[in-house]
Amino acid sequence: MSSTTVSIPDRLAGLADRRRIAVVPLRGVIGGAVRTADLVKTLDRARDNNHIRAVMLDIASPGGDAVASEALYLAVRRLAERKPVVAWIRSVGASGSYFAACGATRILAFPAALVGSIGVISARPVVADLLTRLGAKMLVTKTGPFKDLGVPWREPTDQDREKERELVDGMFRHFTTAVREARNYDDEGLAKVITGEVWLADRALDLGLIDDLAEEEQALDATQKLADMPRRKVVRLQPRRRSLLQRLGMPGAGMGPPGPRWFVELEGWSRIPRLRT
Repeated sequence: MSSTTVSIPDRLAGLADRRRIAVVPLRGVIGGAVRTADLVKTLDRARDNNHIRAVMLDIASPGGDAVASEALYLAVRRLAERKPVVAWIRSVGASGSYFAACGATRILAFPAALVGSIGVISARPVVADLLTRLGAKMLVTKTGPFKDLGVPWREPTDQDREKERELVDGMFRHFTTAVREARNYDDEGLAKVITGEVWLADRALDLGLIDDLAEEEQALDATQKLADMPRRKVVRLQPRRRSLLQRLGMPGAGMGPPGPRWFVELEGWSRIPRLRT
């Protein structure tokens, strides 16, 4: 008998083994293509499913909405408290998607992936001069000095800028606290990685942002090892059933008619360098 032949008892044991590794995609801009509430529900279902022994979070995202990113981080962390979670950065794991990855047991990345962009940004247009040239005005009745904070039809005051800075700094503290705890940084190490930069994965490894470089099969192997499973059986969990166009990789597929989510998606990807060869 060949040494590679699988015995009938082993085959039967494999068929009876209901343990699974779940692969959960985090693809697109958080708040755009990534519908946070659906993804959180998927992660929570994986946590409660006893047949799922480990999860690989498959990341290709430039980040997105700050609050939604923290919600994903907390959901990933809850999951990791119950079973191993490997965050594998397929192409881009930046800003909010890296925030989410910090909840995982381990973070791996494809060698050419972009990692980092640890920071928070608040940006909006100001069209006060344009309205003046058009001869248009806004009539505003409000109940407090900051009720119209961030509106585009007037220049921000010094107090507005101070308040916006307070909000940005507060969210930044949430982000950096998660990074510090996940990656065991001291003050000096943390200061090196919270500049808002993105790095190729090999440099991210040197900086301590990830645990290792890995292709997809290697990431699945690492997940299987953490789960202590003799056989690898994978189930792919989608937050929603994917349409044919989504499976074909059509841009914008699954996002519905053009609307605000499309603008969020385009704006999110525009902030990340696109490398070409």
